[in-house]
Amino acid sequence: MFRSMAIRAGLLCLVLAPLATVASAQLKVAVVNVQKAMLDSEELKKQSAVIEAKYKPRQDELQKLQNDLQSIQTQLQSNKLTQQASADLQLQGQRKQRDAQRISDDLQAEFDRDRQDVLGKAAQKMQDVVKKLAEEKGLDVVVDVSQTLYFKPTLDITPDALAAYNKAYPAK
Repeated sequence: MFRSMAIRAGLLCLVLAPLATVASAQLKVAVVNVQKAMLDSEELKKQSAVIEAKYKPRQDELQKLQNDLQSIQTQLQSNKLTQQASADLQLQGQRKQRDAQRISDDLQAEFDRDRQDVLGKAAQKMQDVVKKLAEEKGLDVVVDVSQTLYFKPTLDITPDALAAYNKAYPAK
């Protein structure tokens, strides 16, 4: 009985011995802050400016409507209006409020859609850049900083990823 257990243990050691050398091999790991690298990229900064410029006129229109609503509210609170003028002003205020809400909802939906489109494309590009960078540096694993609790600063390749991204996708 003891002899068969010893034979089994010996066979198990023979089978596991090659795996021990594989497990002890040096694993090259790096950490990257994908969000920071993307937001700091020249391409994304330029795209953000384009999106802001695209929506600036409608934001200004919304701001004007909000200023008009504030003015109407002030006039209504002054109690210097006739009953008819007050009713007309309230009706005008309701129309402006509906217009402001519609513009605000449309503006937010379109802005979010454009932003998501730009971020989605940039994320895919950044993933390709990080993969290429990992292959060039001989890395086995690259982990996003959001998935780590602690890492040594020497493992951070975010500046390298940003530089490679800006080189591969210069702002146009």
